[in-house]
Amino acid sequence: MPPNAFARAATARIQILAPAAELDFLDTQSIVLPVPLTPLEAWTLMHARPLPGLKLAFWLRDTISACFGVKRIGGITSKPHTGVQPGDKLDFFLVEAVSDTVLTLTVRDRHLDVMTCITSSAGVLSVTSSVKTRNRFGRAYMIPVRPAHKLIVALSLKRLKQALEQRRAAV
Repeated sequence: MPPNAFARAATARIQILAPAAELDFLDTQSIVLPVPLTPLEAWTLMHARPLPGLKLAFWLRDTISACFGVKRIGGITSKPHTGVQPGDKLDFFLVEAVSDTVLTLTVRDRHLDVMTCITSSAGVLSVTSSVKTRNRFGRAYMIPVRPAHKLIVALSLKRLKQALEQRRAAV
């Protein structure tokens, strides 16, 4: 990534659940976009071809978490989304904000709160996830999720960039 790409990404209106010092997890990953893309377009393209093993990971998450009273989420569908409004659902996420530069999604339950904010600004796409745990189960839940989430986002962004570069080369 070019040296000033993160500086450009920092100008986007990234939203997080709370001040960074109060979070139990905070991760931001960015790519330089080969073509302009809105956050909703990026979401749709990233999930059009699910990562291998992701369906199994969500099944495991649901099976184990259900034993502790956590609602099943079922995973993320590959269904294309052409328009959403605040208050709509994107799979198990609640849409909090949506524009041509920001898509903010949340999930809140009795164990933890999650916010994922996708921004597209100055040719940089960023995915920022923030989590606040509420209890021991939430903290235990984040032990395997923390590294898995970072890997899933990194691989999703890499695949997105490759798909966009291939699309641009084909034109």
